[in-house]
Amino acid sequence: MSPGTGPDADAVFDAVIFDMDGVLVDTEPIWESVRAAYARRHGRGWGPEDHPVVAGKSSREWAASMRVHLGIAAGEDEIERAIVDGVVEVLRRDGAPPVAGAADAARRISGLTRTALASSAHRDIIAATLAATGLDGTFDAVVSSDDVARGKPHPDVFLEAARRLGAPPARCLVVEDSLAGVLAGRAADMTVLLVPSPSFPPPPRAVETADWVLERLDRLDRPAPAALAAVARPGGHRAADERAHEAGSGAVVPEREDAR
Repeated sequence: MSPGTGPDADAVFDAVIFDMDGVLVDTEPIWESVRAAYARRHGRGWGPEDHPVVAGKSSREWAASMRVHLGIAAGEDEIERAIVDGVVEVLRRDGAPPVAGAADAARRISGLTRTALASSAHRDIIAATLAATGLDGTFDAVVSSDDVARGKPHPDVFLEAARRLGAPPARCLVVEDSLAGVLAGRAADMTVLLVPSPSFPPPPRAVETADWVLERLDRLDRPAPAALAAVARPGGHRAADERAHEAGSGAVVPEREDAR
């Protein structure tokens, strides 16, 4: 049976779990600006090339990574507090830059199935973002990577979200924008929809690892396999599954260039 077909193709996922930064709001530039300002205060530099040092990590993890990467004497608690307070200040003053159509899509999907927010961000930043976007109260569960043992790319935050929702991981759809998030979703045995960030496009490996790739979240009218198949293109992982299925049926299937 081909992916996206069969008796369950029209069924809605038991739950949808959203990442926050880059998926619902375009806040990555705020994070990077605050980190760059902090680095300058310590006589160091910080730019886009340094982003992988902190990508997907929990607050305690990225604070430790920043301390080592910048080679500064400041303690990890001090680094964490300075960055979190700086991001919250910008969000409260300027609001959260929207990702076109994403907030409305999250509200619509939350009216169709159980939903959770599972973010690497500190809880103070999550609270400020939800307040700024009017999404406070939209999700059935809100989980920070600070609530679990390990940040992304480990699956902990997604598994905790599924536990709080009472949903089997295999029946959950994860919406992510980053490689770390895609890897975490796959490690959790969930279906992963990659919606690339407008400010920090993910590397090719994210496309290769995701199940589905969609340009904009608001193009998904309902969280169901059939709906995904109608609007999204298969990611490299799903494309490989499709090739294996078709090859098993005796069909000759050329390798897709974008899945290599």
